Amino acid sequence: MRHLVKGATIAAAVSVTASMAVAEYPERPITMVIPYGPGGATDISARTISEPLTTAVDNPLVMVNRTGAGGATGSVSVQNANPDGYTMLFARVGSHTVNPAMKATLPYTLDDFRFVGVYEINPVACAVHPDSGYDSMEDLVAEVNANPGTVSYSSSGVGSLLHLAGAMMLREFGVENPVESAIHIPLKGGGAAATAVLNGTATFICTNSSALASFVTNEQLKPLVVTTAEPVVGFDAPTSADLDMPQLQRLVGWTGIAGPDGLPDDIAAKWGEWLAAATSDEEFVSKMEARGSVIRLMDPVESQEFIETQYEVFRELVDDLGMRIEG
Repeated sequence: MRHLVKGATIAAAVSVTASMAVAEYPERPITMVIPYGPGGATDISARTISEPLTTAVDNPLVMVNRTGAGGATGSVSVQNANPDGYTMLFARVGSHTVNPAMKATLPYTLDDFRFVGVYEINPVACAVHPDSGYDSMEDLVAEVNANPGTVSYSSSGVGSLLHLAGAMMLREFGVENPVESAIHIPLKGGGAAATAVLNGTATFICTNSSALASFVTNEQLKPLVVTTAEPVVGFDAPTSADLDMPQLQRLVGWTGIAGPDGLPDDIAAKWGEWLAAATSDEEFVSKMEARGSVIRLMDPVESQEFIETQYEVFRELVDDLGMRIEG
């Protein structure tokens, strides 16, 4: 009987200690992994929300760009981290829907992460240099069809949204085999991909509007199309509705936060509260909407369902385009 009482006492002590640990979380800075390079849509979103999020968390957030393999390198570093809430990931459409859809040997699956919330949706836009001589996607496609192998598009890496978006847009506008007809230039991050078009290394880019907004505002890049049915503020370009191409609306970006699988319920709940506070910040919302983003906070269940649906959409596109990477 003494052993039973002793065992119960130990179990109770462990339970109290665990509860206290969660109650005190976070006791130290939290590492926030951004799996793409500076200047891209993920980096912009992460650093913009970090200000109100830091206030909500009331503890430092250490922002770390851990790039490579289309977002996989940073994602794996979080997958393998201790699920204690001190290493979290800015999950992105590329790293957690396009990448899994394209790469057969990806070292992680959606089940390896616990999503605490998707908080941003944003459209895709395609753009060229203002001096390129292309005034529409039709002009660009005419060049691809007339001279295969002369037009290139930049991306933030193989398996990224930008990679798939460039090929899909060419196909939707009439290029029969975009994978063979246009040159894909993978770079380290969306910022580098946009700069490649700016300096003439690549002909065009298709990426989230938030990554192009400053370039478009400064007239450094010219938008040719946006995938939304409604116009995007600051982007003087035809929409999917203008072009009667509703299928373009399948191309949409999103950003959320995830931890490793096994993240405790109480810690996940705290992140839900923090995200609710951060996404209610008027300055944050204003900044992101000015870039064409839609701030919409999803709870963990809705986030998981949304991401899985996006995965199916992109897997279908990958199969249609013949872009599945087996090796």
